[in-house]
Amino acid sequence: MRASDGVELAVTEFGGAGPPILLLHGLMGCASTWAPLAGWLAGHGRVVAVDARGHGRSGARGPWTTDRMAADVVDVLTELGPSVVVGHSMGGLHGLVAAARRPELVRALVVEDMGVDFRGRSAADARAWFTAIPQPFPTLAAVRRAFAHPRAEFGEYMTECVEERADGYHLLARVEHTTAIAAEWAERDHWAAVGSVRCPALLVEAEESAAPEGQMARMAARMPAATHVRVPGTGHLVRCGAGFRPLVESFLSTHM
Repeated sequence: MRASDGVELAVTEFGGAGPPILLLHGLMGCASTWAPLAGWLAGHGRVVAVDARGHGRSGARGPWTTDRMAADVVDVLTELGPSVVVGHSMGGLHGLVAAARRPELVRALVVEDMGVDFRGRSAADARAWFTAIPQPFPTLAAVRRAFAHPRAEFGEYMTECVEERADGYHLLARVEHTTAIAAEWAERDHWAAVGSVRCPALLVEAEESAAPEGQMARMAARMPAATHVRVPGTGHLVRCGAGFRPLVESFLSTHM
């Protein structure tokens, strides 16, 4: 589908019937990273995922701002109709901002391990990390090794986020674009959006969270219908822990 500024957004249909469930991936990710969850999510509704601009098979034109990328989510929701939005990391932020802006389009919201205020963190550190990624990767095993720290499941996740070219495997998201996205997080918060989210919300935090300490609990406290759960033994990909599915299925059974 085409976003309101003309950028083409790649949408993946995972199956299922009934009310839409829109899945939003994290920074450097893509829609296909949701495939391991799509089977059980399809038992609750029509499961759809979108590649964020500059990621996966979507067009790669800025601006690389939360405002623009949340507007893309609104564009997708306008076509889908009122949906449950499930977002991981960056996708959780975009889903939250979309829910604040267009409450009639978001029936319920799940945020997997993401904060709204990273001010004070170094954009230069993010830039250094992204530019140090050793592209191209000679094999998928090399992709797994490069991203396995601090948790092995992230290396496996990232094998979905590369494409094979003649000289090896390249990330689907360009480093300069992901760097620009992360740099904005170090400069701007989205607390105002948190206070405007009125739909039922489930905020799922990792034990080893990417969000600043205590922030997801404070986010939930500012929403009138939010629940915050911290899942023991998990990293940023909370979905890889045993506790994620029952939490989300219980939430969906109530709010679909």
